[in-house]
Amino acid sequence: MPDGRLAMATAWEDRRHIGVRIATFFPGNPEIDKPAGMGVFLLLSAKTGQPLALLDGQHLTRRCAAALSALASSYLSRNDASRLLMIGTGALSPGLVLAHAEVRPIKEVVVWGRDARKAGRLAKTLSNRDFTISATDDLQAAVSGAHIICCATAAAEPLLQGRWLAPGVHIDLVGSMTPEGRESDDAVVETARLFVDTRAGAMLTGDLARPMADGRIAEDDIAGDNFQLTQGAIAGRRFYDQITLFKSCGNALTDLAGAQIAFRQT
Repeated sequence: MPDGRLAMATAWEDRRHIGVRIATFFPGNPEIDKPAGMGVFLLLSAKTGQPLALLDGQHLTRRCAAALSALASSYLSRNDASRLLMIGTGALSPGLVLAHAEVRPIKEVVVWGRDARKAGRLAKTLSNRDFTISATDDLQAAVSGAHIICCATAAAEPLLQGRWLAPGVHIDLVGSMTPEGRESDDAVVETARLFVDTRAGAMLTGDLARPMADGRIAEDDIAGDNFQLTQGAIAGRRFYDQITLFKSCGNALTDLAGAQIAFRQT
C-alpha cells in the first residue's frame, strides 16, 4: 500500500511506567475495509523494565483522542453549546460525539461524511441518546448552524471553510495528522484563537504547517496547549463570540495515562 507511515513515541513516568506507542497510518486502507490508523501500545514497569501489558493501539487511541478533545472543549467551547457537527464517519467519530456530549449540553448532533450511507449508519448507531442525531449531505449549512465542529477525517484537502463559520463556534480538528493532510483552510486558522495538544506535534500537521509555510500564521499565533489550559497558565475562550480551534495529533503521554487506567482496571 503506497504512502504508508510508521510512527513511534515513548513516555516515561519515573518509578511508575514506561509507554511505547507504535502506530501505522495507511490512508488507502478504508478502500479495502481496514482502518487507516492501527498500532499497539506497550506498557512497562519503570522500576524494573518488565513488560506489563500490550494494548490494542487503535482502541486506546480512540478513547484517549475523545477524552483529549472533550478536555479541550471544556475550556474552549461555549458553556451553552448544544449543537454538534461531526465531520467524518470513521472509528474515532462515535467516541468523539459521546465525549463532547459529556462536557457540554449537546441536544442536536449532525453527521456529515463523504459516504452518505456511512453517515446514516453512524447516526443510527448513536440514536436513542439524550440528543437527537441525523445525517446531512449539506456540509456548509451544517457548519453554519453548529456550536461545536469536530473533524476526524483523512482529508488531504480542506473540508472546513472559514467563510462558513458562525461567531462563537469551537472547532476540534482530530484527523489528518500528516504534513500532507488537511481538514481546514487558511481562513479557519487565521480567524480562530488556536490551541494544540502539543506544539511540537501539531505544528507538523498540514492544518498548521502549511499555512505557516505560506506565511498566513506564525508559531506565536498558537495561544496555548492543553498543559497550559489545565494548569490555568493561559485563558481559553475569552469572550462569547470568539472562534476557537483545538488541533490534536495525539501523544504518547496521553496514551500512557490511558494505558495506566486500563491496566489498573484489569
